[in-house]
Amino acid sequence: MTDPTGFEFRKSSYSGATGECIEVARNITGVVALRDSKNPAGPVLTVPALAWSAFVAGIRRSAFPHT
Repeated sequence: MTDPTGFEFRKSSYSGATGECIEVARNITGVVALRDSKNPAGPVLTVPALAWSAFVAGIRRSAFPHT
C-alpha cells in the first residue's frame, strides 16, 4: 500500500486477524518507516535503515531481555 509520502507499507504474513500490527516500509533508500496498521492515516515513525537493521539483528540474537 502506497501512501502520500511515497512509503509502500506492508505487514507480516504472520499477522493475526486482530489487526494489532505494525506496518513497515523499506522502499525509500536509507529510511525505514513504521506505522500502526489500525490507523494508516496516523503518525509514521521513521528511523535510519542502519539503525533498523541493528535493531532487527539484536532481536534475532536475543540481545534484548524479555520482561
